Amino acid sequence: MKEAPVVAVVGRSDAGKTTFLEKLLKELKLRKIKVGTIKHDVHGFDIDKPGKDTWRHAQAGADTVVISSPSKVAIIKKVPEELSLDQVVAMVTDMDILLTEGYKRSNKPKIEINRTEHSSELVCAPDELIALVTDAEWDIGVPLFGLDDAVGVADLLVEKYNLPK
Repeated sequence: MKEAPVVAVVGRSDAGKTTFLEKLLKELKLRKIKVGTIKHDVHGFDIDKPGKDTWRHAQAGADTVVISSPSKVAIIKKVPEELSLDQVVAMVTDMDILLTEGYKRSNKPKIEINRTEHSSELVCAPDELIALVTDAEWDIGVPLFGLDDAVGVADLLVEKYNLPK
C-alpha cells in the first residue's frame, strides 16, 4: 500500500490554522478524498473524562486503552516521551493524504497560514513551503492563496500528490 503524503499546516497562534483546515477538509471530502488529520498539542491533552470507564481503566494501570463503537475507535496510549511525527503517521492507515495542524519544526512540506493582523513574519523558510495562505502580498517563490481559498489549495494538493480526482 502506498504511503499517504503528509502536509503540515502551520502558522502562529490564532493565525487561523484550524479554520482553514476545516474549509480544506470539507473541500477534499467533497472530492471523495480520504483525509486523516494529526493535531500537535505541545501542552498535552486529555480526552478521557474522569469517572468514565476508559478513564477508570487508565487509572487502574492500563498502558493502552481502546474504546470502540460501531462508528469510531480511539486509542489512548501512555508514552514515555513525545512520539515523532513519523511515529504518529505510522499509526494512521488507509488515507489518501494526512494533514497535520502544527509540527512546524517537522521535515514535512508545509502550508503556512499567515494573517497580517497577527504577524508580518513567516514561521517557515520559503524552501519548506508548498503554499502560503495569507491576506498579504508575499514574493517568496511559492503559490499564494487567500484565506478562504480552500478550493485552490485542494487543487494544488490533488495535482502535487496525484490524489484521486
